[in-house]
Amino acid sequence: MGLMDKLMGGTGTRSTDEYVELDLDDFHTESGTPGTQVRIANIGGQDDVIAIKDAVYDGDLVIADITRHTTSDRTMEHITDELKQVAREVGGDIVQKDDDQIIITPTDVTISRTKL
Repeated sequence: MGLMDKLMGGTGTRSTDEYVELDLDDFHTESGTPGTQVRIANIGGQDDVIAIKDAVYDGDLVIADITRHTTSDRTMEHITDELKQVAREVGGDIVQKDDDQIIITPTDVTISRTKL
């Protein structure tokens, strides 16, 4: 029985023999470090934007928690404008998810506006 058969079919019971351990080294770039990373950030104030901008310029995707601010907050408007500019500069994307998160992507990564 092949791996796909094991994953898709079977009797409904699984043994540890049916699982394949994945080696993370197989997923790293030749330099030995991961390529694009998903980074998590909290935006408490204007100072937090610097690290987010650096991460996006470095090619990482950032999910930022903005629960400390309301979307109509003046500070949040300035932060959002700065992050939009970064997304434009790198050719990435930016969306606000509900009232608590902003997602900023690096070059050539877009965010679908439709849910799965």
